[in-house]
Amino acid sequence: MSSPENESGNGVDLPAVAPQLRALRRRASLTLEAAARSAGLSPAHLSRLETGQRQPSLPMLLALARIYGTTVSELLGETVADPDAVVRAPDMEPTRAGGWTYWQAGAPGRCMQALRVHVPYGTQGDLVRVHPGEEWLYVLSGRLRLRLGDTMHVLGPGDSAHFDSLTPHRLDAADQGGTELLFVHTLLQSPVSVLCLGPTPGETL
Repeated sequence: MSSPENESGNGVDLPAVAPQLRALRRRASLTLEAAARSAGLSPAHLSRLETGQRQPSLPMLLALARIYGTTVSELLGETVADPDAVVRAPDMEPTRAGGWTYWQAGAPGRCMQALRVHVPYGTQGDLVRVHPGEEWLYVLSGRLRLRLGDTMHVLGPGDSAHFDSLTPHRLDAADQGGTELLFVHTLLQSPVSVLCLGPTPGETL
């Protein structure tokens, strides 16, 4: 099983990323070692991300956003408006990371993050992710290869998948033109994430 730090491709080239990564980790009250372990990274690699020596890819940002209970936009230092029920198409500005392109399709401050994602062909490599939470995706165009555990699924337009993120999973585009999909995942450190994930042992709602 590979870890996110082995992923190929160029990361995001934004100066605000490094300080935001450190500030949001501290806001979540996580040590460098604990955050790195949860994200499938080595502490040294996460330290390099936080000091700007390395740039994170989109799958890395998704993993860190989930752990810190925030959105990719906040990790990138982007200013977002107050939560609104409606997100208009002209307001969905594309952001690129590690060859992937994503558009925020949901409001911040929720227990889930919704994205429209373009998965490029051949950039995912052998990255396998395992983490608490849930993921849901819906293929808009192209074909997506989704490995869940030991089973490989090929999804076409109109197909969807909803799975426990503790199941080892990997996804990549099956076509040269890439794959467009809608993607929703839960945020672990969100104050309202208990409504999505349920209480941890010993806690009561």
